[in-house]
Amino acid sequence: MGKNKKNCKGVMYSTNPDFEYEYENEELETLPNNKQLLKICIDKHRAGKTVVIIKEFVGRTEDLRLLSKLLKTRCGVGGSVKNREIIIQGNVRDKVMEILEKVGYKYKRVGG
Repeated sequence: MGKNKKNCKGVMYSTNPDFEYEYENEELETLPNNKQLLKICIDKHRAGKTVVIIKEFVGRTEDLRLLSKLLKTRCGVGGSVKNREIIIQGNVRDKVMEILEKVGYKYKRVGG
């Protein structure tokens, strides 16, 4: 009973003796790079600034942050991780795709 009941999802009580709680904080195991299919789109953000958004990463939050750091460092730009998406500042989509390809990720270019 090491997990906190406040993190339980959707069930208050069950008479099923084999019932297992689903916890909100449980994360998926990170898929290998070549099994991922990331979607890369470009977007105009606040004040008309352009950003590149990488979506549909499957895995742990820590691995998502490491990928974000790699991309920001190699592109020489800022960015963040929000709502399980990597946001990279600037119009650097081609460079991001090049980096992802070098480290073995599959990707799909979405939008303009």
